[in-house]
Amino acid sequence: MPLTAWPAKAAVKLHSWKGIALGAKAEIHLLHENEKEALGLLDAVEAEVRRLETIFSLYLQDSELVRLNRDGRLKAPSMEMVELLGLCQRLHTATSGAFDPTIQPLWQYHAQNTIGDADAAFADVLARTGFDNVAFDATEIRFALQGMAMTLNGIAQGFITDRVARLLEDRGCRDVLVDLGEISAIGTPLPDDDGEFGWPVRLRPDSNHPTEARIRLVGSAVASSARSGTTFDQAGRLSHIIDPRTGRPLSQGLSGASVVAPTAALADGLSTAALICDEAVFASILNEFAQTRAFVVRDNGSSGWL
Repeated sequence: MPLTAWPAKAAVKLHSWKGIALGAKAEIHLLHENEKEALGLLDAVEAEVRRLETIFSLYLQDSELVRLNRDGRLKAPSMEMVELLGLCQRLHTATSGAFDPTIQPLWQYHAQNTIGDADAAFADVLARTGFDNVAFDATEIRFALQGMAMTLNGIAQGFITDRVARLLEDRGCRDVLVDLGEISAIGTPLPDDDGEFGWPVRLRPDSNHPTEARIRLVGSAVASSARSGTTFDQAGRLSHIIDPRTGRPLSQGLSGASVVAPTAALADGLSTAALICDEAVFASILNEFAQTRAFVVRDNGSSGWL
């Protein structure tokens, strides 16, 4: 979701930070009149990203998520983990199971086995999924079934994006764009030469199709997902997006979706579900979430807003 030309305000300067968050490229851009203060804010942002990675990362060996997957339970989880699981539960219910973070065992299975094998091992892995088998509250998170595991890669980047945006807003920033794979925009920068307000963002949900849309983000967020983003096979036909209901990688439906929503976490989760749900079903799901809309790209290259 590249940014177009930057708007500018008098007496302020654009300050930026670039790094890695949850394994993906990340950028923070803020308009600020004091360079020293801006650099201090960006240092605080980097520290917050690293802190949140110790909660949600699948690769840091002592992260909360890794310990939960290893032990099947996690005592005294962070409030961030509990909050995010609450949103996961809401999305799981609203999408009738199309959004489900307990697909991690299925992801591992398909990464190691020939796709299409309907064997006993696959059936066993599928039987160890289902968000309804996750119990959580402020004191403990527990899996009901042995061998369960979660991935939060379909929503945690959005959640971290929201946290970083909130941190900067709480510290007095009024014009900020946070891009951690998902984008959150705060403020309404002065208009560009066309007289338009807001942070300019170009949406291209599926890089295999030239179809795109240009939007202005004002106090909102956007996240994109594509079937072709990562694949299990060298031919690029078997998407990393797995339908939790069948346990199989997606092979049809929408090829890409960008969701605009009040928060990046919600946009992130909904953009993942968009690829799994039938288009008409997903359009009705959007109606359950205020101030959301989606720009979708179909297999034939056609596109439109839902």
